[in-house]
Amino acid sequence: MRRPIIAGNWKMYKTIPEALEFVRDFKPQVVASTHCEIVIAPVFTAIKSVSDRLEGSNVEVAAQDAAAEPGPGAFTGEVSAAMIKDSGARWVIIGHSERRQFYGETDESVNAKIRAAIGAGLLPIVCVGEKLDERDAGRAEQVVEAQLAGGMRNLTASDASRIIVAYEPVWAIGTGRTATPETAQTMHAFIRTRFGAMFGAGVADNTRILYGGSVKPDNVAALMDQADIDGGLVGGASLEADSFARIVNYKDRS
Repeated sequence: MRRPIIAGNWKMYKTIPEALEFVRDFKPQVVASTHCEIVIAPVFTAIKSVSDRLEGSNVEVAAQDAAAEPGPGAFTGEVSAAMIKDSGARWVIIGHSERRQFYGETDESVNAKIRAAIGAGLLPIVCVGEKLDERDAGRAEQVVEAQLAGGMRNLTASDASRIIVAYEPVWAIGTGRTATPETAQTMHAFIRTRFGAMFGAGVADNTRILYGGSVKPDNVAALMDQADIDGGLVGGASLEADSFARIVNYKDRS
């Protein structure tokens, strides 16, 4: 049985003191939450402080990106996957739609970053998803299939077994619009089918696929009721401890 993951992506928010204040308020609200894995992704500068404060708890830490180069080397401004692991993180988000949109992330760079992350012992949360014009043109599945094919190129089934996929309908991020649970389920099922074709049914059945389109306390339970939705990659609603705790504790409210 696939264990759900609820991951909070803080994007470019929270100084170190603000991050530690969040942790102080959040931990007691989820200390008994054993039904899912809980992950938060602070900015790079806060990873070590947050990881230290969460040590021994049931909350783990992710980075929001990683260098494609395994390093060390002359790559100014980059942070390697090995450095991320050294800072206390266990997970890393790769290929987020904002990285693709604003920083030129491609399927090829996603592939390189996945390899670097796996090589360093991190668990990659790999993002895929279509934009509004692509969905309106009936190309949503085609776009996601191409992202999966390019991002997972030449990976082994063993590599793929370490990957978590996050489906981000880009048109539903930060807009207040959310794909219906049924719409999200359709794409999640498609992703699982494609994973099966690429890596075998066993890997596909065990791959956790998160939904990443404006997950909120009031819609998380309905999303989690879907057969192929295995958790959420939460943006804005993860910035407040009470809000994110309500999402994590969706089972208590369903």
